[in-house]
Amino acid sequence: MFSVGQTVLYGTNGVCRIEKITTRRVGSSEMEYYVLKPVRSDCSTVFVPTGNETLVSRMRFVKSADEVRAILDDRTFSIDWIDNKNLRAERFRGIISGEDCRELVALVRLIHARAAAVTAQGKRLHISDDRILREAEKMAGDEIATSLGVTREEAIALILG
Repeated sequence: MFSVGQTVLYGTNGVCRIEKITTRRVGSSEMEYYVLKPVRSDCSTVFVPTGNETLVSRMRFVKSADEVRAILDDRTFSIDWIDNKNLRAERFRGIISGEDCRELVALVRLIHARAAAVTAQGKRLHISDDRILREAEKMAGDEIATSLGVTREEAIALILG
């Protein structure tokens, strides 16, 4: 399904390039792995067993530039704010783990709008919302940056623009 040189999104590791497909000995048996190198990190490597359907299903191709532009242009899709912080955290974590670029973009927009509203009241964003925001910005920003050939900061500006 995947081949060397392709760019994929893999969970919270973000955008990765498939460096090679290799076989490694684990105990008495040999297993084949995709070797993923996160694009934004030189010091980590991710090994995904090719035979593990659950882990391989977490790999997906990075969206095309046209798909990303369509997501950025769509202001009709949104996510509602949940006042209960526990339910909100659960919903937002679900969006993060779902890795849907459209939902991640909507989440970044929502939390930025909420941060602006609470700042105007002289308050600060809840720390758990701030953490979710940073993770959503990383994931959506990296995918958009890769698709459009821009930096993560430019991608986040496009999300908010």
